[in-house]
Amino acid sequence: MENRPIIQIPIAGHEPACLILHEEKRETLFEEDKEIAAGNGESRWQLVEGCTYEYELPEGYTLERSVVVRPFQTHPNCGRICTNIYVGSLPLPVWLAGEVADTVTVEIQSVKTDYRSDYQEMLKDITLKCTELLMQQSAPVNQYFKLDPACSAQTLYQRFAFIRSLIASDEFADAVHRIRTAPVTKWKEAEVTRNISNLKRINHQIARQLQTRNQRVPLPGSHPLRGMFESLPQKVTVPYKEETVDIPENRFVKYVLEGFLQFCSSLLSHACAGERLKREARQTAGQLEQYLSLSLFKEVGNLTVLPLNSPVLQRKEGYREVLQAWFMFDMAARLVWKGGDGVYEAGKKDIATLYEYWLFFQLMELVTEVFQLPPALADKLIVPSKEGLELTLKQGKAQVVKGISPGKGNQRNLHVEFHYNQTFGAAKDHTRMGSWTQRMRPDYTLTIWPEGMSKGQAERQELLIHIHFDAKYRMDIYERLTDDGMLEKEKLEERLGNYKRADLLKMHAYKDAIHRTVGAYILYPGTQEKRFSSYHEIVPGLGAFAIAPGKAKDSTEGLKKFLLSISTHTRNRASQWEKISFHKQQILSIQEPQVTGKVTPRLYVPEHPVDWENSSVLVGYYKDLLHKEWILDNYLYNIRTISGRGGDAIG
Repeated sequence: MENRPIIQIPIAGHEPACLILHEEKRETLFEEDKEIAAGNGESRWQLVEGCTYEYELPEGYTLERSVVVRPFQTHPNCGRICTNIYVGSLPLPVWLAGEVADTVTVEIQSVKTDYRSDYQEMLKDITLKCTELLMQQSAPVNQYFKLDPACSAQTLYQRFAFIRSLIASDEFADAVHRIRTAPVTKWKEAEVTRNISNLKRINHQIARQLQTRNQRVPLPGSHPLRGMFESLPQKVTVPYKEETVDIPENRFVKYVLEGFLQFCSSLLSHACAGERLKREARQTAGQLEQYLSLSLFKEVGNLTVLPLNSPVLQRKEGYREVLQAWFMFDMAARLVWKGGDGVYEAGKKDIATLYEYWLFFQLMELVTEVFQLPPALADKLIVPSKEGLELTLKQGKAQVVKGISPGKGNQRNLHVEFHYNQTFGAAKDHTRMGSWTQRMRPDYTLTIWPEGMSKGQAERQELLIHIHFDAKYRMDIYERLTDDGMLEKEKLEERLGNYKRADLLKMHAYKDAIHRTVGAYILYPGTQEKRFSSYHEIVPGLGAFAIAPGKAKDSTEGLKKFLLSISTHTRNRASQWEKISFHKQQILSIQEPQVTGKVTPRLYVPEHPVDWENSSVLVGYYKDLLHKEWILDNYLYNIRTISGRGGDAIG
């Protein structure tokens, strides 16, 4: 144990006592730089998800048992920390003599190296989608959200996470940088005192000063103005124009930054604010203070009128993004997302669950675009609640976006439904919706059937199809789908609990068990697409599509093309899948199996299968028993090509 890398975390107030961590897998235990850790709102002591560590404490000290912490029975001051799929801050209360001596916080990293940026990108995108939905029905107002003193710590952090995703985004930082380097200015009238010898032009105002201004000097007799003036002032005040940044648009930017800073400061003093929230709010507030310390904002006064109709705010780069962030700020601060409890709870960053939620919005946008459906309604996804505006998206709670997809020309219209977490219950009856084995609940389901019939009618007539998608926040999905390996090696991996092809088998389970399923696909944050087709048509099929946070617009192109192909395929009445569905319905509509006790005769063309139920039968006669026996022995029958005697016969 002593040869493995360790870190020692001091227990505050009990020095030199410390918590010692030992890594079991190399390069999975780190002590992060203080500035980097503070910049990310994290602890310096960093572990990795899916790894196991041994810990030691001095005699008498213990850690509380949990799903992550497992103390030894014989030595309670020692044990193991199994991070499993936990990602984020993990507080570890250290107990001594029945009391909490200190709480040590460690950070658990995701195995995906850029999970920090992914996490912020996905939160930002969800915030944008939610505020877009809200703006469908109401315009933003100019009053800032005020925190409820009774707001729970969990709701408080969730709201801050939404706001931080706006303020800490690269887009917002770029916007402030653009404004700082190229601020909008205007020319304003000003006055300056100049020596009279430097005058170049004389207007009516200067001429009056030549007569009335004090501090004058006498003119010599030879001066050309001696006949008009006996003396002239030494200096005069002349008008000129100067460039200034103190304009309403720049005042508005300063106003927005100060409002964001006030929000973060109010979190720091909130009674329910936890340590992680305070740490991240302090870091965000520091970033805002840096913006406000720029020389640009020192020259800008306070805002008196909101210039919302300004073309500069609406169109110019930098200003436009700040205006958008301000519009979204109040709505995002009011938004409550109980489905995000598992994402934020206890300071953890459940990025896999967040990825599932994020994909819902990506798929919803793709489906509505490809099938030309009406946009999702805000009152279906965001509803008023006691705590504010509640986003109803939650694991296990079904959501649906639906509409009629119009066909081009004489193509048929389609009913299209996009479901989140739809449950398919056990249903032995093949004419009903469900699974013929056990209950199943894919993450997302796309359901399509022709317009002009109910969903139940389409089910019974085999004219309805399901396509399922599952979210997997893992980078090795492509390898899992393409690495066949040796069967012996696969069996060994299964015995060890490493199911390399479990994801692919799950897609098979969806396709084979859920009635009328024609496709099941994995969505993961990678770069490569993999699809399997049962035959040359696009369905039935399985596979995986890569959709990565931060690159969603580019990475969804493959899935978009696939959905366009599905749209074309389901409108094609001459497709082979349509023919298969027709015959399947015809066959399965007969409740009793067709059984015959007769011996099926040998085929004339043995290699060609025959649909016996729909085959024609030739009725002939035999002349005598000898003729009958010959026919039965040879499975042949004689037919004359020409009637009458002398005609040729064929067998």
